[in-house]
Order: sequence, then C-alpha cells, then structure tokens
Amino acid sequence: MTIKKQIPNTITLLNLFCGCIAMVFASKADFEMAFYFVSLGIFLDFFDGFFARLFQVSSPLGLQLDSLADMVTSGVVPGIVMYQMMGSTSGYPKFGWALEPFPFLGFLIALGSCYRLANFNIDTRQTDSFIGLPTPANALFILSLPLVLRYSDSFFVLELLTNPFVLVGITLLSVYMLNAEIPLFSLKIKQMSVKKNALQIGFLISSVILLVSFQYAGIPLVIVLYVLLSVANNALAKMNRLG
Repeated sequence: MTIKKQIPNTITLLNLFCGCIAMVFASKADFEMAFYFVSLGIFLDFFDGFFARLFQVSSPLGLQLDSLADMVTSGVVPGIVMYQMMGSTSGYPKFGWALEPFPFLGFLIALGSCYRLANFNIDTRQTDSFIGLPTPANALFILSLPLVLRYSDSFFVLELLTNPFVLVGITLLSVYMLNAEIPLFSLKIKQMSVKKNALQIGFLISSVILLVSFQYAGIPLVIVLYVLLSVANNALAKMNRLG
C-alpha cells in the first residue's frame, strides 16, 4: 500500500524534474527542447492524477506536490520563454538605463500562474471542469510562440511575434485568461455517449486537424479554439436555461 501511495507522487516529481530541465533549456534560448520537456511534464501531470484515482490514494500532500510541480513546469518556464522573446526584440523605449525593464514583464506569466494554482487548490467549483485557462494549456500556448516564429515563413507572423508591445499584450492576456471567471468545458469523457460528448469529440477532431495542418502554429490555434468553444457553449447553456 505504501509503494502504491508513492507512485503518483513519484510521477509528480518527474514532472517537476522535466520542468527543471526545461528551465535550463529556456534560459539558453533552446525553445524546442524546452517545449519538449514541458510537454513531457504535462503528460506526466495527467498521469499522476490518473494513478492516484486508480489506486485510490489521493491525498492533500499529492495535491500540494502537483501544484508546486506545475508552478515550475507550467509557470516559471513560460515566464522565462517570454522573457527571452522580449529580450531578443528591438523597439523598446530607451531610458538610458543599464538594464532595460521590459523583458522582465514576461515573468508576469509566472505570477499569474502562481495565483491561479493557489486559487485552484481552494476553489471547489473546479473539481470536474475549469474556471480560467489551466496552466498547462497556457504553458503550451506560450512555448509554441517562439517555435511558430522560428518555422514560419510568414512576414506577418515575424512582425507580430517580434513586436515588443504585442508580446506585452500576449503576456497580459495570458495572465488574465489564467484567472478569468470563464468556465471551460472538461475534456473528460464520463459517459460512453457520442451525443453527450459531442463538444469534446468535435474539439479533439478539430485539434488533430489543426495540428496536422499547421504543426507548431496549430498549438496556439487549438488553445484559442478551446476558449472560444467554451464561451459559445456557456452562452448556449445560458440561452437554454432562460428558454
């Protein structure tokens, strides 16, 4: 029983280990390797909860470990990536200071992620679904941006993702979405019914199409689609209640 109890916690710590490695790569502006290790950490983050439920060994310790690991993998790493992206652009106002302040705004993502994770642990409304963008989804969105920039041939994308004010805007939007009071539908399929899971199935099929068609550029599109579908689903549910 003791060994089974530690399996989910071990997986959580492996998530943290992946986050630490991703931090090293992100600090060296190796965004591709940082993306891969964050993705692996998020994959492990899914399975720690899966095994905790499977073995019926969920615990307050596991909950705290999970948030602490996510803070590194899905909070600090995207903050570093945005800092690096902002630091590599030009066009900031010049103050004549030895240290330009704008790139450090990227770490607002880490602060927003920390607040969300702390709030998630005490918010009983988020047991089956989410309110605000989950930190793993936000991390994938941010970490995909430098890869979109690297592999895109679009001049518009180049201009967009190297504009410092656009990057500041993305950072502020990221912080807002992490903590916004916007219910997002759960991807968990609880009943084997196509009709009852039409939204989830449609989203997953659309996600695969976007990823196959656009590769790295499909990742932010998937996250945006997730938010838009959730907003539309909320509006439809509200109309049905009023009707």
